Amino acid sequence: MTKNSAEQMNGAKAFIESLKKEGVDTIFGYPGGVLLHIYDEIYNCDLRHILVRHEQAAAHAADGYARATGKTGVCLATSGPGATNLVTGIATAHMDSVPMVAFTGQVTSSLIGNDAFQEANITGITLPITKHNYLVQKAEDIPKSIKEAFYIASTGRPGPVLVDITKDATSEEFKFSYPDKVELRSYKPTVKGNIQQIKKAAAMIAAAKKPVIYAGGGVVAANASSELYKLAELVNAPVTTTLMGMGAFPTDHPLFIGMPGMHGTKYANFSIQDSDLLIAVGARFDDRVTSKISSFAAGAKIIHIDVDPAEISKNVAVDLPIVGDAKCILTDLIPAVSEKLVSGKTSDWLNRIAQWKKEYPLGYIDDGSTIKPQFVIETLCEVAPDAIVATEVGQHQMWTAQYFKFKQPRKLITSGGLGTMGYGLPAAMGAKVGCPDQVVFDVAGDGSFQMNSQELATLVSNDIPVVSVILNNGYLGMVRQWQELFYDCHYSHTDIIDSVDFVKLAEAYGALGIRVEKKSELKEAVQTAIKSGRPAVIDVRIDRGENVFPMVPAGASINELVDERKYGGI
Repeated sequence: MTKNSAEQMNGAKAFIESLKKEGVDTIFGYPGGVLLHIYDEIYNCDLRHILVRHEQAAAHAADGYARATGKTGVCLATSGPGATNLVTGIATAHMDSVPMVAFTGQVTSSLIGNDAFQEANITGITLPITKHNYLVQKAEDIPKSIKEAFYIASTGRPGPVLVDITKDATSEEFKFSYPDKVELRSYKPTVKGNIQQIKKAAAMIAAAKKPVIYAGGGVVAANASSELYKLAELVNAPVTTTLMGMGAFPTDHPLFIGMPGMHGTKYANFSIQDSDLLIAVGARFDDRVTSKISSFAAGAKIIHIDVDPAEISKNVAVDLPIVGDAKCILTDLIPAVSEKLVSGKTSDWLNRIAQWKKEYPLGYIDDGSTIKPQFVIETLCEVAPDAIVATEVGQHQMWTAQYFKFKQPRKLITSGGLGTMGYGLPAAMGAKVGCPDQVVFDVAGDGSFQMNSQELATLVSNDIPVVSVILNNGYLGMVRQWQELFYDCHYSHTDIIDSVDFVKLAEAYGALGIRVEKKSELKEAVQTAIKSGRPAVIDVRIDRGENVFPMVPAGASINELVDERKYGGI
């Protein structure tokens, strides 16, 4: 292995120097006793450290930074409770395949296993929710472990890696040298797709009369949006993108048919169910898309392109798998399809979908008496159409996916797989740090926002002007919706009306607070918040009883959607 330096230093300084070698510019962290050597080095280094107010927020901020920039996010926490506070954020990144390296301090090596103060087996705890993790007990192992961690996190199917470093490893001195490459015999991600499988896929695509392209977050992760665009236009095939794939294909393109699944458009779900070929690219067929698996795309052949072989036929049996990087495979697939394709084959299919779009448009009833949440999202899109939008989790998340017109990838930052309430505000912070010249919204529910609202202090103290827009209906909205529709309106512990004055809360932290109670006030409030250049909170009092529709009830086929209240209401 070639080395690129040999300077005497302790493990803490080696930690900082290793991060610099990986191009890290920002760490989101929170100090503690076993990290004192590292924080002493941070005091003198030129890496940006952002002190969060809760370790979970450090993980979510690193996650948001990674999603918005495409780089690997970095977070740092102390041992014991500091480390365990990262777990939810690590699990969130794992479910959504986000490149992140989480560093934790650990008690001195001689104390491991003795139930020492603030000791937790964080490597054991996080084993199921990381791509890999390390327990580093010697200073000399710090550079190699960090080099490997960043490589593993960012290659193949991206994901979080945890590096746990004992306190004595940070104080030991050694001759620092940083590896210039990684050699891992057991980890060799497939990048290039099998050419024979690609040729078979090309033939299937050329023969299809009713194809649908189903694109997921893997397209965004692989930076394959332009290739997806070329394939769709070449084949003249409709495109549906998952929540994680939103923006991978422009939502204003005529071939775009919306998001599929539980809260997808009717025409996307109808198209999947009536297709003769489903081309899945970087999507994992999760249950919120497929619903009743036995009836999902039952009449279609399925091509599945994915970098992770474990996802192939895991949930839905496929006819033709191609394992590899989406960008590489689509690059090879496009000319192969072009050679075989006969133009005009999909015209009848597109006409049918156009009719579905006309019959079942995405919309809502606005009588002017209340502020509709969909109107709020449309207004945000009108004021800042190119903004990065982070969300919390719940009804507001689905309305954002339905009504904000994402035209580029890495613009929607949201917890899809784990569905983590409290994610949005720190994730928006990470996105704004990574993309300081872009407008960044956190679209939140009043329930979710309270889970990490303390990060307003982080935003203010670090001058990070995120605009939080709270769709305040005084409920834990999505749970309330299910209680209305399926539990006879038994609103058990979901009413949280007036639990906090968000304007006063914002002002208490030194942020701008604005309350909106009329539709006519909204646009100006958003413009004012953006122009202020300050962290801001806009508390929008929306219609309390509005539900997210369309909706596929649990256990139903995805073409069995409801789009109106059937079981009473409030």
